[in-house]
Amino acid sequence: MLLNGTGDVIDDHEYPATTEELIEAYGDRTLELPNGSETVGDVLARLESETFETPDDARLAVYSAVSEKAVGRVGYSDRDPTPVGSPYAPDAVSF
Repeated sequence: MLLNGTGDVIDDHEYPATTEELIEAYGDRTLELPNGSETVGDVLARLESETFETPDDARLAVYSAVSEKAVGRVGYSDRDPTPVGSPYAPDAVSF
């Protein structure tokens, strides 16, 4: 997701840094996601204002705030059973 150089500029930024500082510096950078794209500014705007002490803190914030465009099929998991009452559950079959 951050292979377009965004991860490198986040790493090279001087820390501590606030959400607003990162938006001002890199907000127009586009993140290419599996199901579209969005800007760093849009992603970080979803978060409350905070101060990042390290580049890893800032990266994790970006990773945690991307939209569902960053996941494959919404509601899909090949590891866990579908939770009871999920709108993604298959129709019940009666025998």
